[in-house]
Amino acid sequence: MGQLVGIARRAKPREQMEELTEVSVSVDAGLEGDFRGGSEGRPVTVLSREVWEAACRDLGEDLPWVTRRANLLVEDVRLPQLIGAEVRIGGVLLKVSEETAPCSLMEKARTGLRAALTPDWRGGIACTVVEGARIKIGDDVDVETGNG
Repeated sequence: MGQLVGIARRAKPREQMEELTEVSVSVDAGLEGDFRGGSEGRPVTVLSREVWEAACRDLGEDLPWVTRRANLLVEDVRLPQLIGAEVRIGGVLLKVSEETAPCSLMEKARTGLRAALTPDWRGGIACTVVEGARIKIGDDVDVETGNG
């Protein structure tokens, strides 16, 4: 079982990420206060700490995880590379809707970052919210791939 180790949101596109210790997540609004909350198909994005660190090693630079602009950072769990798979974080149930492909902002943040995040879903997963709840740093993370 993994653990939630980071939470971040932004009120508007291209804004700086705001790190939090806890947040509410709902079916209708996604991550409370995040501009993507109402986005169909990808209101919440999740990144693996181990995969992020591997991309940073490829670059030879230790970058803050919020550079990736994902909402949730998890560790000690392999995120599914399967649309329809489910990820439970505390009381929140997420369903993978797509791979989070790295955008041009990654290249602006650090030359080579977009390429480092491209293979094997390194950019993380985008999810819809199946069950909402309040989550906090330290919550358990579990992956179910049999529902896709």
